[in-house]
Amino acid sequence: MMNEVKVIIENKTYSVTLEENETVEAWLSLLPQEYSMTELNGTEKYVYLENSLPTKSYSPQHIEKGDLMLYGDDCLVVFYKSFDTSYSYTKIGHIEGLDDLGNEDIMVQFEK
Repeated sequence: MMNEVKVIIENKTYSVTLEENETVEAWLSLLPQEYSMTELNGTEKYVYLENSLPTKSYSPQHIEKGDLMLYGDDCLVVFYKSFDTSYSYTKIGHIEGLDDLGNEDIMVQFEK
């Protein structure tokens, strides 16, 4: 299984270090993809996927800037701020060196 993919956000390329789980394997089969991601709470961008993915959710208690998670079984979330949470997610990976993404909806491209 791959352990890294590229993500392109507003013409800047980042490296995503991936977890090793069924969710990641299923998500990788969908790539390459470009998503219009919606802003939420000044902390994250999200998009609902067309397909459900397998999950193994847990409550991380704390989100780190750059975390790439799946909420439920079909909502991909990019976190661009760190904060505490009581929600449960399945971890997909971590985007290294992610910038603050601002309060607008954005286009995000993932490539193998």
